Amino acid sequence: MAIFNSSKTAAPFNPNNLNIINIGTTILGDLTSEGDMRIDGTVKGYISSKARLVLGATCKIDGDIKAANLELSGEVNGNIFVTELLTIKASAKITGDIVSNKLIIEAGAEFNGSCSMKDNKNTLKKVVNEEIPTAKSFDTTAKQAIV
Repeated sequence: MAIFNSSKTAAPFNPNNLNIINIGTTILGDLTSEGDMRIDGTVKGYISSKARLVLGATCKIDGDIKAANLELSGEVNGNIFVTELLTIKASAKITGDIVSNKLIIEAGAEFNGSCSMKDNKNTLKKVVNEEIPTAKSFDTTAKQAIV
């Protein structure tokens, strides 16, 4: 009996299923997923996930990453774009730029690049001069303390 039976149709896509690329697996090329994905192996190419992406401590990624949510414990050489929450664990090593709405970096993580924060509309957050609190001059504060 054949391992693959071509007479059966493929199961319909279920976004609740987890795609796993285990340690010891190397993929040369781009990955795109509609659902959650976990990578513990090596990927040389662009990775895109419309859901949650978990990069384990043994993973090595050479390429850009785009995901809704990303938890990173391994090594990434490329730019990272996350529309919601990016969590960088202590064992992570990143060489590249980050753009994320929310960011958590644990102590011990290595990050070499620049970071831009974005809001829900994916526009860069800019601090307007009116939003910057102004410090009182030392003279005014000293005079108030003396009086």
